[in-house]
Amino acid sequence: MKSNKSFLKRIKVSRNGKMTSRQPGKNHFNSKESRRSQLNKKRTAPYTITNKLKSRYLINA
Repeated sequence: MKSNKSFLKRIKVSRNGKMTSRQPGKNHFNSKESRRSQLNKKRTAPYTITNKLKSRYLINA
């Protein structure tokens, strides 16, 4: 079974198996936002996923 490459490009898996990703919908249309809120949107958020979906999308994780 192939891993889902588009999904893998959006997340980062740490050594311990924790996954982080950027929250969706925070990439553009930010020019009207204050600089503080623009920088807050760059932060990564922990990504929770069930083991069933993890085995489906991530072969080695």
